[in-house]
Amino acid sequence: MPANYDCGFFPGRWERVRRPATGVVKSALILGMDDCLFCKIVAGKISSKKIYEDERVLAFEDITPKAPTHVLIIPKRHIAGLDAANAEDAEIIGYSHLIAAKIGRDRGIEDGYRTVYNVGPRSGQSVFHLHLHLLGGR
Repeated sequence: MPANYDCGFFPGRWERVRRPATGVVKSALILGMDDCLFCKIVAGKISSKKIYEDERVLAFEDITPKAPTHVLIIPKRHIAGLDAANAEDAEIIGYSHLIAAKIGRDRGIEDGYRTVYNVGPRSGQSVFHLHLHLLGGR
């Protein structure tokens, strides 16, 4: 990975990180929560077209939709991405999918939609805060 990577919104740096629970060493993009676009949206510092909110997650319209329904569901607690998640994060990952299903029903697209996590810059991830894409309506 490059020493520095522009994630599209804020600069970050790649570092080799050892996961305490597993001892596995891998590259990780290091961004402070103060620099995270989605943390700023959760904090109300940046506006969004909010669809749903509770104590655990926030859902809002994607600013560059790829389908008639393109909603992002994010945990309010900062998790850099699916590759940075651990066993304690499993509940919020599953819960995000349940919220996606609720929004799908509310939008009348329960007969066909996709949920997607992009992992890393090569997959198209541009904001390094875990977020689930809900796409449907075609």
